[in-house]
Amino acid sequence: MNLNGKRVIVKDGNVEKALRKFKKKVQESGLLLELQKRERYTKPSVKKKLARSMAKKRWQKSLQNKTY
Repeated sequence: MNLNGKRVIVKDGNVEKALRKFKKKVQESGLLLELQKRERYTKPSVKKKLARSMAKKRWQKSLQNKTY
């Protein structure tokens, strides 16, 4: 995992704001998702099932957004 660039400078002792910025940077980098995936093994069959269900959700959402 590359932590380069995941730094936030605390200005005027405002730790809360710096923490929010740090959390946003980590979220945008996808680091948390990668850690969750590496935390436990998922079988290939489960991965396929999840991929199919996500594709189905995307398809239904696209059909819902279309207006004729």
